[in-house]
Amino acid sequence: MPQTEARETTPVRAIPKSTLGVGIIGVSPVRGWATTAHIPALRALPNYRIAALSAHSAESARAAAQVFGVSAVFSDHEQLVTQPDVDVVAVTVKVPHHRELVSAALAAGKAVYCEWPLGRDLDEARAMAALAAQKGVRTVVGLQARQAPAIEFVQQLLRDGYVGEVLSTSMLGLSIPGDVVGQPNAYMLDKANGANLLTVPFGHSLDILNYVLGEFADLSAVSDVRRPLITIEETGEPIVKTAVDQIAVIGTLTSGATASIHIREAVAGGTGFLWEINGTDGTLRITADAALPEIFPLTVAGAQGRNLLAELVIPAALRQKWPTLASLEGTPAFNVARAYAAFAADIDNGTQTAPDFADAVPSGNRVKA
Repeated sequence: MPQTEARETTPVRAIPKSTLGVGIIGVSPVRGWATTAHIPALRALPNYRIAALSAHSAESARAAAQVFGVSAVFSDHEQLVTQPDVDVVAVTVKVPHHRELVSAALAAGKAVYCEWPLGRDLDEARAMAALAAQKGVRTVVGLQARQAPAIEFVQQLLRDGYVGEVLSTSMLGLSIPGDVVGQPNAYMLDKANGANLLTVPFGHSLDILNYVLGEFADLSAVSDVRRPLITIEETGEPIVKTAVDQIAVIGTLTSGATASIHIREAVAGGTGFLWEINGTDGTLRITADAALPEIFPLTVAGAQGRNLLAELVIPAALRQKWPTLASLEGTPAFNVARAYAAFAADIDNGTQTAPDFADAVPSGNRVKA
């Protein structure tokens, strides 16, 4: 069963601390991904400490300090990345700002956890991956679906020969409601901003398919904007959307298996997320409520021979790999916390299991120092 391709890793400097101080750029006291996922994740891990926060304004920074009980808060990211007790900088802002903030943290010699997608386009991702390699610092990119217990379980089943030889795989999923968008996410309607159906739901879904089954050897793809006019929920204002809302891919994996993916915006009664892996001896089916496998809990079902599909229980050893995270299971913070835990283990053990910036660059574009 093909796995993620082996790649050379650039030697990186270890962080000689048992507890890692994290500075989070992009914190709102009332909403946002840092509040929903990163802060609960870090608080559940004994080998991390939230050392500093950065917000878009001094007022927001002060409010965040009060809400989260962190005394070192800044409205200037340059101040945060130079703090001596910040070992890791987490970048949780909108995608168009990733490159500037990530580059500042890397220039300061800090390890970086950047949310997905890494950049607005491939050129930005390449540039950040190259800078990280040049600086010799560790990085994490927010492809935390790889850390989901269900994905580890599927990998285990495939290694054990549950389906035999993989013949084909198919994935179907839907994203956010397609006719209305909240004001904070309106920027995702513009394809130039780099955060949309292609990069987020499709990107995360494609990543786990490739991570588990291997890369495409060849493919054909179509994409389209089928609903070009979207309403802003809070104002009723219509806005023209340039980001695609339908993406379909079919091709052959390096293993020879046939693969197809169709991710689209939500429709009434549509299938949220369905991924089947069909082999000579059996089938695996992975399901969720939406094509966001990094956020929504995944269920695994299987059948061998001519038996009917039945749900398979994910082993407790996989779900409880890091026991302090039990209270987060089922929440958006769970897989983020597992990614942070894997990153800390990588530092301690000299391994590379958490996805890094090189994983954000196609295999033919790997960067070296």
